[in-house]
Amino acid sequence: MPDTPAVQGPLAGLLVADFSRILAGPYATMLLADLGAEVVKVEAPAGDDTRSWQPPVRDGISTYYLAVNRNKRSIALDLTDPGDLATAQELARRADVLVENFKPGGLARFGLDYDSVAVGNPGVVYASISGFGSGPKGAALPGYDLIVQAISGLMSLTGDPGGEPYRAGISVFDVMAGMHATIGVLSALNSRHQTGRGQHVEVNLLSSALSGLVNQSSAYVAGGVVPLRMGNSHPSLFPYEPLPCSDGELIITAGNNGQFRKLVEVLGVPELADDPRFDRNEKRTANREELRPLLVGRLRTRTRMEWFRDIIDAGVPCGPINTVDGGVAFAEDIGLDPVVTVGSGANAVPTVRNPITFSETPAEYRLPPPSLDEHGADLRRWLDAPPEHRTDDEPGARRTGEERSA
Repeated sequence: MPDTPAVQGPLAGLLVADFSRILAGPYATMLLADLGAEVVKVEAPAGDDTRSWQPPVRDGISTYYLAVNRNKRSIALDLTDPGDLATAQELARRADVLVENFKPGGLARFGLDYDSVAVGNPGVVYASISGFGSGPKGAALPGYDLIVQAISGLMSLTGDPGGEPYRAGISVFDVMAGMHATIGVLSALNSRHQTGRGQHVEVNLLSSALSGLVNQSSAYVAGGVVPLRMGNSHPSLFPYEPLPCSDGELIITAGNNGQFRKLVEVLGVPELADDPRFDRNEKRTANREELRPLLVGRLRTRTRMEWFRDIIDAGVPCGPINTVDGGVAFAEDIGLDPVVTVGSGANAVPTVRNPITFSETPAEYRLPPPSLDEHGADLRRWLDAPPEHRTDDEPGARRTGEERSA
């Protein structure tokens, strides 16, 4: 196997067979890899679709692909080839975790579905990510994030009132489903620690979407209210939106009475805190059209960054509307160190830091996103080796199916 530093992360010692592609699954497996799991990325001979999703690129490589594939080893396998299929099945037999996002049931013909894999690997935690679940109706539907944004109702909530619906600026439900899959995998691993048995974890984009709509989906299921687009306004809070200053807009969020009082004191209109139209959140929300011009009249007298400093110092949440470069710069300025470089020399790739911090077992950045089949020869040698010839520093060496089921 390629030489890499000793792994110390909280998931060190786990082998993940990553049969997923594009975003939700690769994002989940990258999170696991950052925390120490050994992830083997299984790709078709043509490679993960996102390798060709360009522009933008870095050194000719899709930045989309680079975003979710660090800390992995790549092997290209044609599942219709008997030899490659045997290699894939052996990897699945040895894995602690298998993640896939094929069409529901799509891996059954290769003997790589959960029921087949669990026969030889009863301890496997097998995570399936789909668009609409594995039921007879959902399994037939194509699972693309944009379609789920439309079907779930998110697009009906995004955009100006009376205007056209808009998608979110990222594939938000792919990312959310990836996080839900990670939570499911870690929960199932804990259950395996207690019972010795693995299980099938299923996540679908639509369920993740409805869960992720939180207060908006609750408005309907608990309150019978169908929420609609409000632009940048909030249905239950005011102020909680961009408000214009002399040179642009500033997001201001006064989420309770105390914050509102501090805000109007900074703005020089403290009397508004005791105005019977605005002295409670529900009144401010109901009377927002009366309150907004009173706040804007004061905000327009200064620049947004001048107000930003004073409002923040008063303890009221607010922030400028940045482009992505500004967001990275802001994170750097406050000490979050958002960018980590993986690899060295010509292979060095800047990536966004894993968002989780640990006091004892931090995330590690061992391997840059792999080229297609970069580790294929080494992985094939390892998977072909009989158990007595495996070394303890190779992935899966201490985690055979026999050991897990013992």
